[in-house]
Amino acid sequence: MALKQVLTIAGSDSGGGAGIQADIKAMSANGVFAMSVITAITAQNTEEVTEVFELPASIVEAQLDAVFDDFEVAAVKTGMLSSARIVTTVAKMLRPQKVVNLVVDPVMVSKSGHALLEPDAVEALKRELIPLALVITPNVQEAERLSGMAIKSLAEARQAAKVIHRLGCKNVLIKGGHLLAERATDLLYDGRFFNIYKGEYIDTPHTHGTGCTYASAIAAQLARGKSLPEAVQTAKAYVTEAIRHGLAIGHGKGPTNHFYFLPQ
Repeated sequence: MALKQVLTIAGSDSGGGAGIQADIKAMSANGVFAMSVITAITAQNTEEVTEVFELPASIVEAQLDAVFDDFEVAAVKTGMLSSARIVTTVAKMLRPQKVVNLVVDPVMVSKSGHALLEPDAVEALKRELIPLALVITPNVQEAERLSGMAIKSLAEARQAAKVIHRLGCKNVLIKGGHLLAERATDLLYDGRFFNIYKGEYIDTPHTHGTGCTYASAIAAQLARGKSLPEAVQTAKAYVTEAIRHGLAIGHGKGPTNHFYFLPQ
């Protein structure tokens, strides 16, 4: 049987730990064939993002055309979209494709603090792309920005999830990470019910690309036929082990180990 084909639409990370590079690794590790549409090129390593070059919207559009013209796309994951122009282009191109399994990771800021989404693009994201999503996967800071609320506890995350859900997506997954009082706890909301995913908190600095990896693994598992709650559970187990085996390479926050299960 042919591998399920999954598309990532995101920025490129020259350090290989996040963005398109992390997405392709995570999707491959989760048993699907990964395709990519690059929205921006970043000069980036484990310490910082030094430069960002956004690709023309026409090139983003041409890449999307090429992929959808030839492949059976079972799921799509979006990451860094950079600007309102790119958000609008991606939404315009995805809408007629009627993508069922759309995972929107609303990447806004790099781990080193560099803005990866222009301020006016947040409104475009809310208005045009989030309503198309099966699930949106913000971390705590992104969920605060999308909801306009401070989030320090699971109870506050529940309230924020309700606010974000009203933007039109089918499901909201707030990734607690190390910022919630309940560490390594994620919250999935479908508009009626909450699923809580408690995980082991691993105290390590080597977590570069964790969000990209998690969202990509969810997309891969959806493509393989899992329900969203099952896909999140499987992806969380995968990303936990990738963090546990994180790579102490570079001089900053090292990347997660996407292929931790292979012989070293």
